[in-house]
Amino acid sequence: MLLNVKETMKRHLKFALLALLAFVALGAGSGLNAAGPRAVYVIKAVGSINPGLAEFIVDSIRLAETEKAEALVIELDTPGGLDSSMRQIVQAVSNSKVPVVVYVYPRGARAASAGVFITVAADVAAMAPNTNIGAAHPVSIGMGKMDKAMEKKVVNDFVAYGRALAEERGRNADWMEKAIRQSVSIPASEALKLKVIEVVADNLEDLLTKINGRRVEVGGKKLVLHTAGVPVREIPEGMRFRLLRYIADPNIAFILMMIGLAGIYFELAHPGVVLPGVLGAICLLLAFFAFQTLPINYIGILLIILAFIFFILEFKITSYGLLSLAGIVSLFLGAVMLFRGGEGGMDISWSVLVPTVIIFSLFFVMVAGFVFRSHLRRAMTGAPAMVGERGVAYTRLDPEGQVFVHGEYWHAVSEEPIAKGETVEVVEVVNLKLRVRRVQ
Repeated sequence: MLLNVKETMKRHLKFALLALLAFVALGAGSGLNAAGPRAVYVIKAVGSINPGLAEFIVDSIRLAETEKAEALVIELDTPGGLDSSMRQIVQAVSNSKVPVVVYVYPRGARAASAGVFITVAADVAAMAPNTNIGAAHPVSIGMGKMDKAMEKKVVNDFVAYGRALAEERGRNADWMEKAIRQSVSIPASEALKLKVIEVVADNLEDLLTKINGRRVEVGGKKLVLHTAGVPVREIPEGMRFRLLRYIADPNIAFILMMIGLAGIYFELAHPGVVLPGVLGAICLLLAFFAFQTLPINYIGILLIILAFIFFILEFKITSYGLLSLAGIVSLFLGAVMLFRGGEGGMDISWSVLVPTVIIFSLFFVMVAGFVFRSHLRRAMTGAPAMVGERGVAYTRLDPEGQVFVHGEYWHAVSEEPIAKGETVEVVEVVNLKLRVRRVQ
């Protein structure tokens, strides 16, 4: 009997263990099914390469690493941008723990200048049809053109940097050097033949299908991409990154600078209003942030500041409009020269430049006109307002006496005797004593 009980307990224990193992296996299997395949993250990098865009790309790479994404796809369309921001992006891409795919997209897009380095640095480089890549010759941003010695140093540095990136990814390093030294640019089909890129894809779905099963090396480990049919998650820029990207547009930066100067000008013309000055200072700071990412000609900035000075002098000096005219001419020339054209297309559109210059010139002239008119207007209060007022001699003035002016009795003095009751006119106010004259 005791033996039967023991055998029964053993059977029950085995059944319980088997049930527990089955439950754990079922739970693990259901957990895997719930998690599903890892997602591919997608971001859009459009416009100039600037600190705002660089920060957005770096943060997106970190998010993809945290979420253990299958890959991060950067849809790139850029005319180029700031060298420091480009290197920040390249460093983040090169050290990413998830595969990074740079896809020049949509049709008609380009990866020029700094965009070439970002594309070449990717684990997988892809382009859409009717796109181009190249023109990576470095240009100076700020204080005019470089001299030959400095240009040679910069070009050699860029060549060494570009060749190192291309060789690490197994891409055409010789073409990379030509893109830097000779500013060559090629379409997607030729880039594929020259092994500058690996894939030409019509759209994102086509791209994920074509790179599926491709072997890449990430962080010293060889991985196989599983991108066909996986969920796709787009990472939005967010308000902060969108704002930083928009103000780096040359047209926006120019308008911000003009609003800033107008606000400070209005505050100087009408002290104590406060709000225009505060808004002007904020707009100027935003404009200066944008200027660090753009090919600025500082002669243009100096001409615009000179125009600002001319407009201020207009309500300090009677020039009969000559200073305002000089300010308008200086403002227009400064706006035309502010950005050096031809460098990645980062210049001001004429449809923005001309109306902006006209509107702000009219604003400056109108404010100067109001200030000039206020200087000519007769004082309405205080001692200056008494000059020209008429009254009656309350006592005889010979030379001093009292007069009744503006509803009050005043001590007064006259250079000629004035009889009581005669009409007098105030000539000057000195220490609460009026100097008057007889009115014929």
